[in-house]
Amino acid sequence: MHFPENVLPPHLEPHLGFIDQLRHTGHLFWQRGWSRGTSSNYSVVVNRDPVQLLVTASGKDKGNLLCSDFVLTDSRGESLVSGQPKSSAETLLHCLAAENSEVGAILHTHSIWSTVLSDRFWPQGGIWVEGYEMLKGLSGVGTHEHSEWFPIFENTQDIAALAERVRTTMATVSQPLHGYIIRRHGMYTWGRDLNEAVRHVEIIEFLLECLGRNAMLA
Repeated sequence: MHFPENVLPPHLEPHLGFIDQLRHTGHLFWQRGWSRGTSSNYSVVVNRDPVQLLVTASGKDKGNLLCSDFVLTDSRGESLVSGQPKSSAETLLHCLAAENSEVGAILHTHSIWSTVLSDRFWPQGGIWVEGYEMLKGLSGVGTHEHSEWFPIFENTQDIAALAERVRTTMATVSQPLHGYIIRRHGMYTWGRDLNEAVRHVEIIEFLLECLGRNAMLA
């Protein structure tokens, strides 16, 4: 069954609050240049046992998301309801982040700075950020005397393989990650809830812009 574009499908009615928040987030990020056109994808964890996610549908304008532009998936990214639009090809990366029981929302953005700096720092394998007061906006960081690592992964259409590389990195880093970047593509971050995930996007984008502008002034 297919539903009119801006009519809330019955199976999504219990999640209207999350849908409204995600639509607002999409418009906010579109205004800030972090989610232009149909780029980016967002999700919230709507159930823990079993894990279920509400994910933005593929190919939708994030500045003007409709009530019907969302998909319910299981922990493997498979659709839970027949007739839903297709979820993003990158849903597996959301599922990976959601394996952490403390993660309640995942946001993927396509900003200019994350795209440009991913190329500049690709030879180093990632980006170190340290000494900035704004680091304290990241969950668990209490001082500007902190070093934050954002690994960079090569872009690929093989999302399953990419998810495994991300999983391996997450398991081997010495401190918890707040996000990572896909080369020439965009950034992933997350939070305990959508508000925290949005804050992390704002903080990381600020830090990346500082690095980029400093490089321009050097």
